[in-house]
Amino acid sequence: MRYQVPFVPLLCAAAATGLLVAKIFDSAPYTVLSSSLGVGLAAYTLYTSYVYPFYVSQLRHIPTVPGCPLWGRFFAIITSECGIPAREWHANYGGVVRYFFPFGAERLSIADDEAIKQMTVKNPYNYPKPARARAWMRPVLGDGVLLAEGHVHVQQRKALTPAFSISSIRSLMPVFWEKALHMANLWEVEMKRASHETKSFEVLEWLNRATLDIIGKAGLGTEINSLDNPETLLRQAYKACFDFSLQARIINSLAAFTQLVRLVPSKTNRDIAFARDTILTRATTIIHQKQVEAAEKKDSKTKDIIGLIVKDNMTASAEDSLTIEAMRDQVMTFLGAGHDTTATSVAWTLMLLSKHPAVQHRLRQEIKEYMPFLFDDAKRFDGDEVTKADVDLLPYVEHVCKEALRFIPSIPMTVRQAREDDYMAGYYIPAGTTVYLMANAINRLESYWGATANQFDPDRWRKLPPTYTTNAFMTFLQGPRGCIGRKFAEVEMKALLCSLLSKFTFELDATFPDPEELKMWRLVLRPRDGVNLIVRPLKS
Repeated sequence: MRYQVPFVPLLCAAAATGLLVAKIFDSAPYTVLSSSLGVGLAAYTLYTSYVYPFYVSQLRHIPTVPGCPLWGRFFAIITSECGIPAREWHANYGGVVRYFFPFGAERLSIADDEAIKQMTVKNPYNYPKPARARAWMRPVLGDGVLLAEGHVHVQQRKALTPAFSISSIRSLMPVFWEKALHMANLWEVEMKRASHETKSFEVLEWLNRATLDIIGKAGLGTEINSLDNPETLLRQAYKACFDFSLQARIINSLAAFTQLVRLVPSKTNRDIAFARDTILTRATTIIHQKQVEAAEKKDSKTKDIIGLIVKDNMTASAEDSLTIEAMRDQVMTFLGAGHDTTATSVAWTLMLLSKHPAVQHRLRQEIKEYMPFLFDDAKRFDGDEVTKADVDLLPYVEHVCKEALRFIPSIPMTVRQAREDDYMAGYYIPAGTTVYLMANAINRLESYWGATANQFDPDRWRKLPPTYTTNAFMTFLQGPRGCIGRKFAEVEMKALLCSLLSKFTFELDATFPDPEELKMWRLVLRPRDGVNLIVRPLKS
């Protein structure tokens, strides 16, 4: 176990010593007390920021990023894109590195293949999310499979797995096409209404509405209709969650350290409370509706994910069944984690295609070869054609999506805390150690990807370097805690890209700053000002 002198007891001891000295020597108690507290604070700072990390800590033998432990790497972290400092650390100091937060607080970042495997595959339940991280995400995501730990996670994952099978996802593909084609049609309508053949679209906002509608119908069996009605309460709730104003950034950053900040009467906290109430109410309503449907239509051919879960739950054993609260939390998780991550990934992909027109052209040619009906207005919405369209048959689409997800992972990092002592890559990891797995660093390391690690190159997936391992691609994590909705997200992403690229061309809107230079992280690595692209209809 790690040992570090606790702050409050030490100051109490210093205060008691000061009062005792004042009594013995008949000195002014306040003067002696303030001096004692000052000495105690200085001693504590010296111990935690120098003596402990370099001479006592059980992690002191792990390669350490240089710098004063008093303030650590805090300023580099908060002023940089999430994960970028770790790229340099791992390039210089190896696959397992120690760095400091203020006052000597130790953190580990891991990128070593065996260490990642130990944490994600061999011993994943020894590395739960820290309580503070779960408390920070809970208001928006609930206590679903993303935040559940230990036995609860095993039970939830087991209950959810059948609904996320490849066959289940394939049965939902018509829903993906329906919403993707509808969004492209709405863009065309907007252009005609404005009498412009060329129009600048902020594509992330549109994609968020499209993916929210997709997860609503495919995942939850309900129509949200945010594409047609952007003011719908649920869409407004999620927009409130991703406010990047200065006040929101300060409040939400402090909330990662203490939930007491949520008591502050601020607009940000009111927005979060509104969002939670809105999401929770909708989730509860959906579960009740699904229970009624499952009870009344036991033989119904339910395809939506939560409908399948509720139906299976009715016949599950007491040990394997989920409570109403647990199912409600799954709905919150699907809504929150299931729509914004994919929307952001597609937005980043469109931005990258705008910067690489040759890739965009080649991608469009493959779509036209495999799915020519998408380029024919008379057949574009033909039910038979849409039913036969399989996005998994397009190899270059697959490579482009993988490369975009590698190049800019929408979830740039995850944090864990060792529950019991362990070993990773030969290093002893005591219980209580905070460990970061930075996808935005690992996905770009030359030790895995070679000299072109920092280049956007979809062709790399045709012949991966010999140094590549499955742990080099951490966008969805690995093992039992890996993203259960990975296949859902991949198919959804491909359908959206095929629908848009078969109708429009894209280039960056130069009147806006480059979104790649203005990334902000809050749960998802998003462009601060959205992704503004010049959209032109394809010429026949």
